[in-house]
Parts: sequence; structure tokens; C-alpha cells
Amino acid sequence: MKVILLEDVKSLGKKGEIVDINEGYARNFVLKKKLGLEATTKNLNDLKLKKANEEKVAQEILEAAKVYAEELKEKIVTVSIKTGEGGRVFGSVSTKEIVAAAKKQLGLDIDKKKLHLQEPIRMVGTVIVPYKVHPQVTAELTVKVVEA
Repeated sequence: MKVILLEDVKSLGKKGEIVDINEGYARNFVLKKKLGLEATTKNLNDLKLKKANEEKVAQEILEAAKVYAEELKEKIVTVSIKTGEGGRVFGSVSTKEIVAAAKKQLGLDIDKKKLHLQEPIRMVGTVIVPYKVHPQVTAELTVKVVEA
């Protein structure tokens, strides 16, 4: 009997797959616990339409992420840091301060976990910080560090 899985089932397959299983197992376990549907022509057509819709939505989200990345590329966030004699820096600038400055100056809601700083910024100047907007899209945020 062919069954469309509605959820991941251990040792059977992943959600959305069409599997061929024993009729007794299908009727007594998979269908009874609503883990799958019988693979009729109507259900197969519904599955095809659902997958097409999911792909369309995923593509729209990807395009929106690309547009947001382009907007972010043009913006500059300014962060101030204490310095001593000879331009020596006290402390460092972390992702937390960058997020706070971006919210205050530009009104952007940025997730600090998605900012990828290899190490905290310990110098005055301009630094480009990668920001993971989408699993396939990485934006660049320009951070200008100035003396306080």
C-alpha cells in the first residue's frame, strides 16, 4: 500500500515522502495515528500543490532577504569607545553594542547571534561585519568605531 507521510516516521521516511508499506502496518499504525494518508490521486495532487506553494513562499522569503541585504550594505552604524593617550583603546566593541547602536541610530532590529564577529573590535576605524540574514544570504554591515 502506498502512503504519503504527514510526519517523520522512524525507519519509514521523512514528511512528504511517498512510501510503499505493508497494508496491515499502514492501516493499524500509520493511518490510525494520523502519521500518513493513503496515496490516492486526490491526495497526491494535494501534496504536489502544497510543495509548489512551499517552494513559492521560500523563494519570496529569499528575495526579501536579498533586498534587505542590499539595504543593509548602504547603512553605517557608528559606535564610540573610550580611548586613552596615543589612541590606545580601553575595552572593545561587541555585537551587543553594535545591535544597540543600530537600533538607536537606524531603527533596525538585528539579532546579535546572526552577527559574525571573529573577535571583538579593539581599534578605532571602520569594520565590515557579516550578518546572516538568511541561510543563503549574508549581508555586510559597516561599523564605524570612533573615539568617545
